[in-house]
Amino acid sequence: MKLDLDPRGHVQIENAVNGPIETNTYFVISGDEAVVIDPAWEGEKLAASFAGRHPDTTIKAIVCTHGHADHTCGVAGMRQALGTGVRFLLPAADAGIVAGSIAHQKAVWGIDAPDPGAADELIEEGATVAVGDVVLQVFAVPGHTPGGIVLFAATEDGNIAFVGDTLFPGSHGRTDLEGGDERAIIASLAKMATLLPPDTLCLTGHGAATTIADEIEHNPFF
Repeated sequence: MKLDLDPRGHVQIENAVNGPIETNTYFVISGDEAVVIDPAWEGEKLAASFAGRHPDTTIKAIVCTHGHADHTCGVAGMRQALGTGVRFLLPAADAGIVAGSIAHQKAVWGIDAPDPGAADELIEEGATVAVGDVVLQVFAVPGHTPGGIVLFAATEDGNIAFVGDTLFPGSHGRTDLEGGDERAIIASLAKMATLLPPDTLCLTGHGAATTIADEIEHNPFF
């Protein structure tokens, strides 16, 4: 796969840390449109809070980087609050793990969560998600889950990538959950190092952001 690295459009990113495992929910704003990535918890509140801050901005899609419960718990609430015009996009290869992840979260931590419901679109590598003047490009990074994806955009404000739980500063995501694969995630990190420009800001599913340059220099898994 080859990414389009020509800068296009301006973007504003907002982050809400929420849910029982402190997941990063991202709002990607360009012009008068927005996309929500990984709504983790209390989707109704996320939607209401965003509307209060941006009354003239329309959320056009909800995208999950993978199918684990801590990244999909807020989907049902957001869909209910925002209405049927907002599309829910989920990686195709993770459609079959969502229910099991919700059950696992309840069994292990006693946390119940609403099922997000069927996705409006199952996405794979090569798909794009447009928001305002910005285009998020999808590529596959299996390992944490079978269908994990990265959403990359080359913008006039810099290169950004939403990496879910595939990459963390100096490390990578767990591979001991359903569908996890250590060899696959190492290959996915190598793929990221090859495809993404060194200055790409990598926005992670939990905790701090990093860059590809920093990970190449400091992350032993790279």
